[in-house]
Amino acid sequence: MSNILWKSLVVSPAILGAALLVSSTAIAAPSTTKGASSIETSSTAEVSQQPAVLATETKEAQVLAQVNRYSNENNTSINQVTSVSQFSDVQPTDWAFQALQSLVERYGCIAGYPNGTFRGNRALSRYEFAAGLNACLDRVNELIATATADMVTKQDLATLQRLQEEFSAELATLRGRVDALEGRTAELEANQFSTTTKLKGEAIFAVTDAFGSETGKANRAVFQDRVRLGLETSFTGRDILTTRLAAGNATGFSLRDKTGNPINAGGVGKQTFEVGSTSPANSVEIDKLTYEAPLGPARVYLSASGGQHSDYAAVNNPYFFDKTDGGKGALSTFASENPIYRIGGGSGIALNVPFGKPGSSFLKPSSITLGYLASNNSVSNAASPAPSNGLFDGNYAALGQLNFNVGNRVALAATYVHGYQKAGSTLFDSGFDGGALVGTAQANSLGADRTILNAPSTSASSSNSYGISAAIKPSDKLSLSGFVSYHDVTGFGANDDKEAWSYGAGLALPDFGKKGNVLGIFGGAQPYSLGATGRETPYQVEGFYKYRVSENVSVTPGVIWMTSPGQNNTSNDAFVGTLRTTFSF
Repeated sequence: MSNILWKSLVVSPAILGAALLVSSTAIAAPSTTKGASSIETSSTAEVSQQPAVLATETKEAQVLAQVNRYSNENNTSINQVTSVSQFSDVQPTDWAFQALQSLVERYGCIAGYPNGTFRGNRALSRYEFAAGLNACLDRVNELIATATADMVTKQDLATLQRLQEEFSAELATLRGRVDALEGRTAELEANQFSTTTKLKGEAIFAVTDAFGSETGKANRAVFQDRVRLGLETSFTGRDILTTRLAAGNATGFSLRDKTGNPINAGGVGKQTFEVGSTSPANSVEIDKLTYEAPLGPARVYLSASGGQHSDYAAVNNPYFFDKTDGGKGALSTFASENPIYRIGGGSGIALNVPFGKPGSSFLKPSSITLGYLASNNSVSNAASPAPSNGLFDGNYAALGQLNFNVGNRVALAATYVHGYQKAGSTLFDSGFDGGALVGTAQANSLGADRTILNAPSTSASSSNSYGISAAIKPSDKLSLSGFVSYHDVTGFGANDDKEAWSYGAGLALPDFGKKGNVLGIFGGAQPYSLGATGRETPYQVEGFYKYRVSENVSVTPGVIWMTSPGQNNTSNDAFVGTLRTTFSF
């Protein structure tokens, strides 16, 4: 037998000691932790933002998960300790103290955690054991050159050989994974776009048409688009700077009454891909510039342009809401989120502060959200220093919201928004897009004498809005959500006070027919204000089916049904049919 082999056997007690220590620990110390709930909600986001999609893990996925868990722990470990006394949780009275002392002080192949602990009472996986064995084998190779004693037995040789054979698959997997990661890292370093920035994009192709009596006759089928390209930059790993470019050519349909005359329908029937259309059509502009970062336990949101309340506030509308009028949720702006979040937007600041402690209590960690956004549009410009503009002298909307997570499947939010609107403004606008995004003309008209039909806006107004949103997920295959909002508007002119209401509810069936698909139905009353110019409640019902072609492509056919869009009985029901294709990366 060669000298190298005989010298390697001198240090084989290290292998034997490692096997005894880690295997005995795994048997003697069963795990006391319970599996985490699969639908656990966070304190800063509700079940709507990131709906849980569960799938049975394959054996390969479980293997990779084990390797990842060990790798993550190994990344946070301290350097090799030189004395067992460096571990704060290891005492001389522990049953494995001498074995651990031998491994640390004689062979030097044991490391601990950054807080100076060894955590000897936790269970470990075969992959963790294999990684520890590999570390000791590497240490053996280092000691071979200096080993001179030839104290060895055939039993030592057999034990070492059995350990290597028993964990050969795990060792090969770990080494193969390291080789693959090194190759991928080299490729990324050679071809990466940026070390701090990710490029994300979404392109929407939509074929859509309007139907129903006079409305159908006045419109034609159209092929429209909207494209968004976003640069998401992180400087610390926990913050994110979003710079988004947008272009689009979508235009809403002209709704008609029974005599064929146009109806001033406000934002009724507006579709999400119409938000952000540019003028002239498909011209490119920066429509969002925001920055988010942690501030102690809280998270701060800053918007230089294009900020929306639903960017930072939990809207509690899973599967219908998609990242502020994205292309993977509902077709209409009404079904996407509570209209209270449509009051104002633009430039400003927001803060999300969590409260409550995780645990087994019924009330899970929740949060309070505060935000202030000043408008950037043709009526009021937060970037202009001119009188009646700027951050505080023009249009603005201040939001306060309490978010509650009840149990693991229920999320609630109570919202208040105070707004100021100059003459010529609408109530439910985005603060930068111009025009109403939801609601009838009667609900959106501000500063106008309500006793006069089509009276112009001549005075400013202030509004106080109150809303409740809720999301319930009884199972992984069913999601329920809904909202109610009330809006009290005080005008500064004659007969221009008003009240507006809105409510809606939705049912979504995730993974319907195929993983990633969603069948959704949403119905309710568009924001309306009953008065001298309209007595009918404008209802809207939407049904859609999002079919996931691949991870990056989805096709969504759907229908929107609107009743009394002009809030009177002279308006025919109108229908909009859409086939939307969304490409994302």
